[in-house]
Amino acid sequence: MRLGILLLKRVLASCFIAAGLAGVSALALDHLPPKVQPATEFAAVEIHADEKLAIAAEPYDTKEKMILFRVDYVSHGVLPVRLIVTNNSDRPISLRDARIIYVTATGDRIQAAEPEDVERLMTMREKQGGKIPMPGPIPAIHLKPKASDKAIEQDFNTFEFQALVVEPHTTRAGFLFYDVSGLDHPLKGALLNLHTIKNADGQELFYFEIPFDKYLKSKSPQMN
Repeated sequence: MRLGILLLKRVLASCFIAAGLAGVSALALDHLPPKVQPATEFAAVEIHADEKLAIAAEPYDTKEKMILFRVDYVSHGVLPVRLIVTNNSDRPISLRDARIIYVTATGDRIQAAEPEDVERLMTMREKQGGKIPMPGPIPAIHLKPKASDKAIEQDFNTFEFQALVVEPHTTRAGFLFYDVSGLDHPLKGALLNLHTIKNADGQELFYFEIPFDKYLKSKSPQMN
């Protein structure tokens, strides 16, 4: 995925909904982005000490995590992955030309989805009436595509990773959405590959590969 081109394709809108009901989680009610924390605080992280750069990937693959969004993506075969980039150096880094690819256990490469990709997939799944097998106790929930199109657009506007530059001593975070509908176990053996990340001089940095098995092991120490 080229972040610069992807983000320039759409005019981003503010989609935050004001909190108003007592006793309900602000994240669940208002669909606000999670608090930004350093990449090093996440299980699936790769750290490049020489470049003072750390990048983490946090899959949102459980029913509990799905309350953050307006749409239950996992039950329709779409996996939201939160990308967290921490730049501890004294100079900015550029993600304008970055490619961020989901690589499956068999080596298939999946580009991040656009809202219209997600809408098409959900419409197709509704017509087929099928269920998507995913890790964890997440029941398939059938949504009405016509009702969810606006919600998908709102989620992308609110949550999609939008940073083209990560300033010195700063962490930027956001979500990418991947179509994993053809995979029985999308995370096992898979990884997130990031390349064409550049420093302030335009020099390409060494690529990042973040195995999702690190995340799975943090959930279940008994994972094979």
